[in-house]
Amino acid sequence: EETKKAVTAKLGEKNLGGEKVQYKLRDWVFSRQRYWGEPIPIYFPIKFEDEGKADLDPKVDAHEIDYDTPIAVSEDELPLRLPEMDDFRPGDDPSGCLARNLEWRYFQKDGVWYARETNTMPQWAGSCWYYFRFTDPKNNDEAFSKTADEHWMPVDLYIGGSEHAVLHLLYARFWHQVLYDAGFTKHPEPFQKLIHQGMILGSDGEKMSKSRGNVVNPDDIVNDNGADALRLYEMFMGPLEAVKPWQTAQVTGVVKFMNKLYRTVRDSKDVEMDDETKKILNKTIKKVTEDIESLSYNTAISALMVLVNHLASLEEGCPKEAAESVALLVSPFAPHLGEECWSMLGHKESLAYHPWVTYDDKYLVDDTVKMGVQVNGKTRGEIEVSMEASQDEAVELAQGVEKVQNFLDGKKIIKVIFVPGRILNIVAK
Repeated sequence: EETKKAVTAKLGEKNLGGEKVQYKLRDWVFSRQRYWGEPIPIYFPIKFEDEGKADLDPKVDAHEIDYDTPIAVSEDELPLRLPEMDDFRPGDDPSGCLARNLEWRYFQKDGVWYARETNTMPQWAGSCWYYFRFTDPKNNDEAFSKTADEHWMPVDLYIGGSEHAVLHLLYARFWHQVLYDAGFTKHPEPFQKLIHQGMILGSDGEKMSKSRGNVVNPDDIVNDNGADALRLYEMFMGPLEAVKPWQTAQVTGVVKFMNKLYRTVRDSKDVEMDDETKKILNKTIKKVTEDIESLSYNTAISALMVLVNHLASLEEGCPKEAAESVALLVSPFAPHLGEECWSMLGHKESLAYHPWVTYDDKYLVDDTVKMGVQVNGKTRGEIEVSMEASQDEAVELAQGVEKVQNFLDGKKIIKVIFVPGRILNIVAK
């Protein structure tokens, strides 16, 4: 980036080029011919065919609307609200259903008749700035206060598909720039971080479409397996940004995991945790915590599966202390399961009010480590040694491995390359 700026500056100095911003935009069709949407606060003059007639009324007298002379509704008359209508089906009039509500469409001002715009705004009108309103939703005096803007903005994370980059994200930034220039917000940009979530394809690997018959109805998954199973499977499918095919049969694996977790917590006992369990639990807490922050949900769930398998295998049963941590750890992914387990452990209040689990650094360090053993640069076996093992101790353990010994028989060790916890390479002739 710095090189680009330097080259551009140099070209400018020599009058051979310069910096230029080039925009490629398509027209934004902002109007909709439907009822639901913000009314567009514009109205137009009316020209009657028989101007000499007394008591002219556009609801009954022939007229023409002068669309070439739009007039903005004054600020003190805002907001312009939709009229109550019993029938807001589209109908045959391309002007939209609001054109049928003559009492709302036509009005007099200073004795002159006007006609309101009958198109409504699209959903963009609200969604391009709704993140501001969320910061101050009960403010009846202004859209949002400067205090709310300073406290909440900018938005920490924007998650949207790639199509958002040329639609909502682009237009929201346009609106934000206008609000920034007008002094409504002190933040020049609305969003701090952008993540594109991958598309979930049909089981045939194609984009879900009714015409292809590969659409998966999430309601069916919820009815058969529960909302938690749907949430867990969607997050376990793969990285958030990846494009992934849906496989309904694989939901079964997630359901089995949920059932095992439930049984493990249900059967937990007041027993002490051994050192191995403490290490696995603390490593899992660290892994899940960091993965949630980085939106790596699939690997977080994978770590939970490993932990639950370990706890379920303990002969003395799962310690209740570990079970409580499991209930908290699973709750962001399967909130109903988490709450059920939390209640089963004797808690009266929702786990939502309990602090998030923390890990102890001292249990993150392994006492032993597995190392590959090389003979003349090729891996011939593996040993598990203490992190503090000396070179001689590591070589002695290696010589006890049958495969390593086979490549050392009849040879003299002339050199050993040893990096504690990482490398053991025996050079022999």
